[in-house]
Amino acid sequence: MWPSRNRTETVTCLACGTERPRDEAREYDKHGDRWDRADKTFEHLCKSCHRELCHHPRDELEALLVDLEAGDRSRNAFLAEYLAAVEDRYGTLEEEY
Repeated sequence: MWPSRNRTETVTCLACGTERPRDEAREYDKHGDRWDRADKTFEHLCKSCHRELCHHPRDELEALLVDLEAGDRSRNAFLAEYLAAVEDRYGTLEEEY
């Protein structure tokens, strides 16, 4: 039997930590492919945090963050290494006119 659609599921926003009813949140898929739902567990963002996100493609971002061991060092050390890695992989960050 299918679960009741009248049941309000509560989810926690991964950005701000607030609890919201599921219908007041957006699904977040760290791989950027929320349409392929097979064997996935989604995290959630409240609507206001979702609006603040950059919605540009983020190809290779998760792998880069893992490679740089994001979260395991100070913010300044991580950002310096991140900028160096981005320039090494993709070239200078300066805009061309």
